[in-house]
Amino acid sequence: MSRVLVLYYSRHGSVAGLARQVARGVGAVTGAEAVLRTVPPVAPATRSVMPPVPEEGAPYATLDDLRECDALALGSPTRFGNMAAPLKYFLDGTSELWLDGSLSGKPAGVFTSTSSQHGGQESTLLSMMLPLLHHGALLVGLPYTLQALSHTRDGGTPYGPSHVASPAAGAELSEDERTLAQALGRRLAVAGGALAAQREALR
Repeated sequence: MSRVLVLYYSRHGSVAGLARQVARGVGAVTGAEAVLRTVPPVAPATRSVMPPVPEEGAPYATLDDLRECDALALGSPTRFGNMAAPLKYFLDGTSELWLDGSLSGKPAGVFTSTSSQHGGQESTLLSMMLPLLHHGALLVGLPYTLQALSHTRDGGTPYGPSHVASPAAGAELSEDERTLAQALGRRLAVAGGALAAQREALR
């Protein structure tokens, strides 16, 4: 069984929609399982008053979720060309995983959503790759053999799936955006399963 963790932060639902499509792609691979997890918002009182389980949506991620996965997909909305603070805050707390190499040799990919066509999607995806590289993860993108990547007029980049949440589209994903998100899920599931037995050699 290949276990793919789909870890994301979503404010208005667009990134959550992409996460579900990534999970659908994972589920299309025989023997693969998607695990959806989110992170809490960041606020001065986050640690003291946030409930341990969100009222709706995916459960909050733990470090054990990252330890136990065979592959990882990270998703975040764009904030001034960078990942959102809640996801960065969570990643900043993964030092013990870095120390023991828990993510080293695991395939990982990224996805994002912006409110405009040129709102910083690619820089956000690249910013999300940086901590993954420090953890020793093996980055998985989207190849141009995927036709949707060449003809999309919405979201979609070789760095990872994306969504343009325009006033007209809102959180509703286009067909190309769904196709590319599912493709990332499939690629992570296959890569995670294939590399699981060889991970020690990649650490």
